[in-house]
Amino acid sequence: MHPLLQKNPDKKILVLGNEAIARGAIEAGVSFATTYPGTPSSEISENLFKISHQTDLYFEYSVNEKVALEVAAGAANSGLKTLCIMKHVGLNVAADPLMTLAYVGVSGSLVILTADDPFMFSSQNEQDNRFYGKLSGLPVIEPSSVQEAKDMLIYAFELSEKLKEPVIFRTTTRINHSSAFITLGEIKERKTKGDFKKDPLSYVTVPAVSRNLHLKLIEKIKKAETISENCEYNFQKGKGELGIITSGVSFLYASDAIKELNVSDKVKTLKIGFSNPLPQKKIQAFLKDCKKALIIEEGEPVLETYVKACAQQAGITIPINGKGKNLFNLHFELDPETVKKVISSYFGFDYAPKSKPDVSNIPELPMRPPNLCSGCSHRATFYEIKKAAQSLDIDVIYPTDIGCYTLGFMPPLNMGDFVICMGSSVSSSCGFSKAIPGKKVVGYIGDSTFFHSGITGLINAVFNNHNFTLVILDNGITAMTGHQPNPGVNMKKLGLEQYQQVSIENIVKAAGVKHVTVIKPKKVKKSIEAIKEALSYKGVSVIIAQELCVLYAKALKMPAGRPFYISDKCKDHRDCINEIACPSFYIDQTNKVKINADTCIGCALCAQICPENAILPVPKS
Repeated sequence: MHPLLQKNPDKKILVLGNEAIARGAIEAGVSFATTYPGTPSSEISENLFKISHQTDLYFEYSVNEKVALEVAAGAANSGLKTLCIMKHVGLNVAADPLMTLAYVGVSGSLVILTADDPFMFSSQNEQDNRFYGKLSGLPVIEPSSVQEAKDMLIYAFELSEKLKEPVIFRTTTRINHSSAFITLGEIKERKTKGDFKKDPLSYVTVPAVSRNLHLKLIEKIKKAETISENCEYNFQKGKGELGIITSGVSFLYASDAIKELNVSDKVKTLKIGFSNPLPQKKIQAFLKDCKKALIIEEGEPVLETYVKACAQQAGITIPINGKGKNLFNLHFELDPETVKKVISSYFGFDYAPKSKPDVSNIPELPMRPPNLCSGCSHRATFYEIKKAAQSLDIDVIYPTDIGCYTLGFMPPLNMGDFVICMGSSVSSSCGFSKAIPGKKVVGYIGDSTFFHSGITGLINAVFNNHNFTLVILDNGITAMTGHQPNPGVNMKKLGLEQYQQVSIENIVKAAGVKHVTVIKPKKVKKSIEAIKEALSYKGVSVIIAQELCVLYAKALKMPAGRPFYISDKCKDHRDCINEIACPSFYIDQTNKVKINADTCIGCALCAQICPENAILPVPKS
């Protein structure tokens, strides 16, 4: 039995924040869940995926977030308790259905989890998705701790049922990836079969219908405002004439700072968990007894802007600040020390930072830049394309995409020039190829990303007769976010028979691409010749580089190759390091290149490019 299914109310267990959220969904009685994987939300999906094979919970990895939300909308409007999971940029992809779904509402319940990523640990931006609540008119719930992440998810489902609206559940990386003890609750019975009652005047959003639905949404927002005023997760703590208003993990930082500064008799805190719509009356009542207020929040000044508006409406003229010079930044995460420092300086408390230990006699830690794994087939593909382009003497622009292979932009590969978002490599290749006809354009996209949002760009390229080569890096799994399935994965290898596998090659040909090449990146010479043909083709050509992700192959317990070593034939040309930089290579104390046999997976790429054939497999013992 999956550990998150245990029925032991009041038992305390140590879990990751994302595991707490998954448990919250189970306790709430969720029966239908959809997702497109994205860090920092991926472990929620991973746990629910496993649970779905032990229970009657329906769970799916959808091809992208827009599809995931639309699938969820169908289930939620069939009366089911539904969860849709994504990272923050995924909500951009799902924004189209989100805006109109707010008008339509739900007959069951729907929680849309968006995991924001301050500091961009694994993302291309750090947008603040609280704005989506304002934009759509949907309620936004924000937990401050791992325990609250579980408990407030249950509350979010209850709120959705009450309002008959989707609810946005906003987490951040610090909540998703922290570990803490949580107290388990009762698991509600799961309802897995729904029904849809036809009502075109509520569900078919032609203009005449949508005008009425918009008016209904406004009434629901007013109802949500009343609920927010009385929400148990919007509460005051402490006393004093100085006030702090905060939300999310910042509440914990503020609480710790007040305790450590010993000012709990001077500073009170208003913690906001139901952050859209905000509790206006509660905020105004809090501010009336304050001489000065500080807003502590990560990201944009969403809370600060609204609090200032509340104060103005009530005629409150005290200083209210949050973001600004000598205050909090607009970028990156907050941390306990920064919060303590700003609180003390803003309110005039004495504060002496703890002296840092003297580390002048300790050498700096060596840099560890992000790198493709040892034996990663993407490295071989990048090398082969570079060599093919050099032999044809062509200047190439390399639009790339979101995935492990984005790391190909790092030296010495230098195979990534432009990236915006999922699927953008294909469409931006269209733009580059037309804008700069004198240069060759080679775009990169992964298998999961191709299914997510690359197909439409490819069809656009064929229709408009663009001239570029698209390389689809098919490593048989959604690798970057932790080996989640996608439509191109052979699920039978995982012992799951109920799925169909979709052929990338067939899709590409069906889209009208005339020149399609499938290569095996571990066969270097053959691949280079095939790539040269594709690069020379006038029009849209596609190269599909097929090789399983080495970590996924290991997880499947597939046999690995013998590791390699560097023999005495080596003349120290260092092509192995200077051209491919596999992390299994290192320079020993005698300044000679060596291979770490413990990490080498025997892909033989380095052996095929060595000019002296000095790299050989370790002899069998």
